[in-house]
Amino acid sequence: VQLQASGGGSVQPGGSLRLSCAASGKIGNINTMGWYRQVPGKQRELVATMTHTGSTDYADSVKGRFTISRDNAKNTAGLQMSSLKPGDTAIYYCSAEGFTTFPVRDFEVWGQGTQVTVSS
Repeated sequence: VQLQASGGGSVQPGGSLRLSCAASGKIGNINTMGWYRQVPGKQRELVATMTHTGSTDYADSVKGRFTISRDNAKNTAGLQMSSLKPGDTAIYYCSAEGFTTFPVRDFEVWGQGTQVTVSS
């Protein structure tokens, strides 16, 4: 199973960006898809996740500004980011965990990361 992330870029404070992530491979089911971010010298941190049934979890720092979405049929996820702040600058990673088709195996994979820069 592989993830391909897209979107990101540079934006001024207060602006918006959308990230997209597409999973491919022998996917049986994806339980959770999510977004994490990392800045140099710091640990990767959770931004938002969404389960197969639609339950979401957000970092406190992004609540009310970011919205995660999923299309279970297409095995894709999105992250709409609004009211962006300089503190949101980071490399954003898409993640997915679930199980494959036969032979059934669990998987947990990460996308390649996409840079988001918020600066005036």
